[in-house]
Amino acid sequence: MIRLSASLIQKLDGTLAGLRSALQNALELEHSTIPPYLYALYSIKPGENAEIAELTLSVVLEEMLHMSLACNILNAIGGEPVIDTPSFVPTYPGHLPGSVQGGLIVGLAPLSLDVVNNTFMSIEEPEDPLVFPDVRMLAPAAAPTTIGQFYGKIAQQISELSKKENIFTGSPSKQLLHWRPPLNKIAVTDEESALWAIETIVEQGEGTKTSPLDQGHELAHYYRFSEIVHGHKLVAQPGDPGYAYAGEVIAFDPTGVWPVISNPVATAYPAGTRAALLNDTFNYTYTSLLKSLHHMFNGEPSLLGTSIALMESLKTQAFDLMSTEIAPGQNAGPTFEYHPVL
Repeated sequence: MIRLSASLIQKLDGTLAGLRSALQNALELEHSTIPPYLYALYSIKPGENAEIAELTLSVVLEEMLHMSLACNILNAIGGEPVIDTPSFVPTYPGHLPGSVQGGLIVGLAPLSLDVVNNTFMSIEEPEDPLVFPDVRMLAPAAAPTTIGQFYGKIAQQISELSKKENIFTGSPSKQLLHWRPPLNKIAVTDEESALWAIETIVEQGEGTKTSPLDQGHELAHYYRFSEIVHGHKLVAQPGDPGYAYAGEVIAFDPTGVWPVISNPVATAYPAGTRAALLNDTFNYTYTSLLKSLHHMFNGEPSLLGTSIALMESLKTQAFDLMSTEIAPGQNAGPTFEYHPVL
């Protein structure tokens, strides 16, 4: 379970500036989960472990949605999302932005049941995970502040500040509404729509306190990853607790994953080698994507098409890199670094 630091929570000090700062941290946190998930996804060989690849991709797309919703809320209250900067990109392995030092360390690693169970499920774990037959749960840390609780405090601050004044003074033209549901359902323009956006983020990640499903009747991220670990779909069952990992088999074949190194660094690839050139190209594209997203969320929503094209390029470049052997039994992997010359 991710435990968020007291200093992050203290930014919610009852001021509009504090709320904007907390939302910037929220979108940084949402982004920080994407490279580890993508690294695991891209490490799957084409055509292998198809069900697991589909589940992982579905989580990645919703993390991108959550980042978009956080930007929409920040824009709605007159803030400015900051994405195009080296400090926006976390260092892997390391703590996710705003988490307690000494807590969960997140790195870049190929797909494995251990990574899904001990890292991905820890990232998405709710305050009180629902226990279903045969599910493996991590022992909860003492008195944690989870990602869901953090968003709950943001929602509370929005409501409290809205009682004093109209904080939704941002330009509606900065709202991103044309990518994927539920972005196209409602713009963030007031307290009600902002709280709806936060509820969407939390329920898609953690589910609710009584159900593993989000408001769209899809499994929350935590339980999708749990399906991978347990090797079966989570399906409704009569009686209590109402669900069990007893559905369709989700088989994991380790030979269907490239033997890519964990936590790669650019200096590990000698200058002029195929791995170095491919990794440099990947980071150039990744940085271009961050720049495109920065402009898109700061008044240029027409750049959505460009951003999507860059995301597709990243996938192709990652596959080329991860199929490149750098030592017997070891393949290269993208380092997800901000390109310094752009």
